[in-house]
Amino acid sequence: MKEEESAGIPRLMISAPGKSSGKTTLAIGIAANLSASGWQVNSFKKGPDYIDPAWHRLATGNECYNLDPWMMGPEGCRSSFIGHSGISEASLSLIEGNHGLHDGMSLDGSDSSAGLAEMLQTPVLLVVDGHDAGRGAAATVMGMQAMPPSVTIAGVVLNRVRSERQAEKQRRAIEHYCDIPVLGAIPADRSLTIPERHLGLTTVAETGKAGEFIRNAAATVAACCNMEAISALFFSAPYMAPRLACCPKQRTANSKARIGVFRDAAFSFYYPDNLEALEQQGAELVFIDSLAASRLPEVDALYIGGGFPESFFSELSRNSSLQQGVRSAADAGMPIYAECGGLIYLSRSASYRGKSFPMAGVLPFDIGFTERPAAHGYLDLESTADSVWFTKGELVKAHEFHYSSTTAIAGNPDWQFAVRRGNGTTGSTDGVIRQNIFASYAHLHSVSSPGWAPAFVSAAAAYRTAAE
Repeated sequence: MKEEESAGIPRLMISAPGKSSGKTTLAIGIAANLSASGWQVNSFKKGPDYIDPAWHRLATGNECYNLDPWMMGPEGCRSSFIGHSGISEASLSLIEGNHGLHDGMSLDGSDSSAGLAEMLQTPVLLVVDGHDAGRGAAATVMGMQAMPPSVTIAGVVLNRVRSERQAEKQRRAIEHYCDIPVLGAIPADRSLTIPERHLGLTTVAETGKAGEFIRNAAATVAACCNMEAISALFFSAPYMAPRLACCPKQRTANSKARIGVFRDAAFSFYYPDNLEALEQQGAELVFIDSLAASRLPEVDALYIGGGFPESFFSELSRNSSLQQGVRSAADAGMPIYAECGGLIYLSRSASYRGKSFPMAGVLPFDIGFTERPAAHGYLDLESTADSVWFTKGELVKAHEFHYSSTTAIAGNPDWQFAVRRGNGTTGSTDGVIRQNIFASYAHLHSVSSPGWAPAFVSAAAAYRTAAE
């Protein structure tokens, strides 16, 4: 087959008119079916999200990468997508959108799922929640077709339909008025809904029968959808050259430093790009179970990401020996980078649902939780000081989503950032600095902050050298 006639990167986006329509369930059901059929499914999630990618990872056996136009920019998204899409003839790339197809911050929709689909010239399979609709479902689809950015809605799957009669009424209207095939109708079934919590879906780690859920989703999709037609949609995308937009990834032969990463049910929010960026700078990553490990392994730095520490406060506070190890490492000047959940872990204490739990006691404040989000959305940050992590004047795009805030701040801590958009830690500042410690509510992405990984590994290597 000639290159110009080949698919290049066969690709498809799963999206919906609005959030909580069943995108993730359909996406993992399709991905699991394709994987079982011998395809290598490379999956992506639009926007800032840690939970849905973990479900994708379990369904495909491959890493799921985020594509965020606001944080990463068009070229960052395109480069990451091409770089993480497979180049074999058995590779397919599946993107799950976020929120509704046309939802985004910008008026022109360039940062929406539709904007990403337009940017990557990717056809869309639209999931329509048909629970309370009749022929009016076609009007919803027509609105999606008419709203810019202009994308190719190549097919529709009806979800949560109550009867075959209702599904047939919707199918006939959509195919007649929208000229789009309806490729499936999934009945309403509570067992096919991943439970939601305050940060979105429950995590894979918290779902005891996650594997069983994926198998059921795959079986339902296979029974209720035309998988042959859905598979063909991947190959309807215009040719996109694989790998051409990315530089080859280089890894240092000898480890410059060992970075310990808290990675367990309490701390699971890490962009794979961030971990890979550290490795590409020469770091060896050592994963630590904060719930089970009684001491720190021999490492030169710590990375404590986000997650749901509040669900494990009892276990974390009982593991006082690990907390003491972290305090001792901090006092010795070990570089520690903490995001959101990591900031909570380093605090003096955390109050949650009427109980107070002792934390590591590294930072001079306590943590309190509220019923409503303390902050939710994107962050624009400007560095106001030089540190081992960031330079003065550096601009950082990030995101935050937390139900907690700092209380009883002692003294006058040093702060890395002035907040230009968002809330951060205090409403006007974010990124507390103490010695070589940085702790923040901000989640950043290494593609949009390319200096982060080199600074992290350099700080770890310097600590290692000083200790030798």
